[in-house]
Amino acid sequence: MEKMLNFERAEFDTRLGAVKREMTKRGIDILLVSEPPNQNYLTGYNAYSFYTPQMAIVALKPAEPIFITRGIDTTSAKLTTYLADENIRGIPDEYMNSTTLSAYDFMASVVKELGGEKAQIGVEMGGYYYSARAHADLVRALPLASFVDADLLVNWIRLVKSPAELSFMRQAGRVADAMVKRAVDIAEPGVRECDLAAAVYHQQISGTPEFGGSYDSSCLHFCVGERALAPHSTWSDKPLPASTTINFEVHGLRHRYQVNLSRTISIGKPSPAYQKFSEIAVEALNAGLESVRPGRTCSEVFGAFAKVLARHGIDKNERIGYPTGIGYPPSVAERTASLRKGDETVLEPGMCFHMMTGLWLDDKSITITQPFAVTESGHEDLTTTPRKLFVK
Repeated sequence: MEKMLNFERAEFDTRLGAVKREMTKRGIDILLVSEPPNQNYLTGYNAYSFYTPQMAIVALKPAEPIFITRGIDTTSAKLTTYLADENIRGIPDEYMNSTTLSAYDFMASVVKELGGEKAQIGVEMGGYYYSARAHADLVRALPLASFVDADLLVNWIRLVKSPAELSFMRQAGRVADAMVKRAVDIAEPGVRECDLAAAVYHQQISGTPEFGGSYDSSCLHFCVGERALAPHSTWSDKPLPASTTINFEVHGLRHRYQVNLSRTISIGKPSPAYQKFSEIAVEALNAGLESVRPGRTCSEVFGAFAKVLARHGIDKNERIGYPTGIGYPPSVAERTASLRKGDETVLEPGMCFHMMTGLWLDDKSITITQPFAVTESGHEDLTTTPRKLFVK
């Protein structure tokens, strides 16, 4: 079978080396990586199998991680990872959804094989895919080991993207641009919300003439009329009225690298007040983007944005951005830095964010946003869709 690797082996070696150095710094002998984006980052693994227990095990001494997944998914591991076959382990199917057997007992046996029976083991305590039952079963199966919280250890390393990763982020941005264009082209009075959403999804999977897209880590956010006051609503089967607003967020994908992009469409001519509101939103967004440069903190970027809003009597307490990259359900955000007041994370070249400057007030809302990468001298837009209110 031909390998489906998106990066050179040297790229994976660099990532693994950074993780092992951090493990050594923290006194961690073995790291159990349960989060699908982190598994992908360290091994390349990509299949929709994360609904069952799976784990990438990183030990300080062996050169490669060991990847454990459901037995029938080991073929996907052989196809999408650089790992030697002996470092891919299949969990027997009797462990799946069993009331008497735990897949984590199987994983514990691999930890013991690596000499980890009495090791200090790092686990992703805050991860979406590390349950209380998983932790309890591992502690029971490895009673002589000590467990420490290593949540976000890999996430912080992922925060700075390599040149190869940035290439995929740019391609994902082109898919996002195509999705927004499709939405703007089709949105008309009488078009059912679900039909508009379906067209945008079609574009997401079709991608561009040069490359295809993929499924996202979330769903299309599609907020119409009164639902536009809710940031994360979805579509209905109602036809679009002659006069309304649509806030929507699309997700462009390329090899699991995801770029988020939001825009607002006005069906019918907006009021002068709403048009002015959109211009304020864009002014604040641009101010935030112009403040981005290496050495600045996330808090300083938020401050540049908030200063413009304050001048117009608007206050936004929520963060205005989060880091993006590898995306698997349920979230693309890397759960590390945030563009918000008080976040002193220092920006570095290669970091990618969705500057999500949506405004939700009591009586109106707007979502005009910009994904970007930090460069040596400022920022690079990852999409080219005009930053404006679209009027149909």
